[in-house]
Amino acid sequence: MSILGKIFSKIFPSAQAAQAPAAPTSDEVSAAAAAAGAARAAAATAAPAPMAQVDVEALLNGMAQKNPQKLNWKTSIVDLMKLLDLDSGLNERKELAKELGYTGDTSDSATMNIWLHRQVMNKLAANGGTVPADLRD
Repeated sequence: MSILGKIFSKIFPSAQAAQAPAAPTSDEVSAAAAAAGAARAAAATAAPAPMAQVDVEALLNGMAQKNPQKLNWKTSIVDLMKLLDLDSGLNERKELAKELGYTGDTSDSATMNIWLHRQVMNKLAANGGTVPADLRD
């Protein structure tokens, strides 16, 4: 499942039923890499079908209150991923950036992280999530 798919499955109850297929193996990726450029970019930006309406802020605030760590999910993609019990490591974030069509320098993790957070919030809002306007574009 894609990283964004994992995020959706943690926030939208119906996302479990609409899971994306498993990620291809490295051999499959290598074989298809040359031909997949434009198609992959289009697929990465295509939004899944809208999910059931969810108050994302209330849900995540509730999760944050129960979490022993002080996580600032409203501004940090790392904290958001930790709150959702997902791997928030750099490689995972780079993979999420690739899924979402990030064209910047992935070595500049601060800039990438800000962009990722905004894009995830936009995707949640576009797919049935109620997300505060100040967290979206």
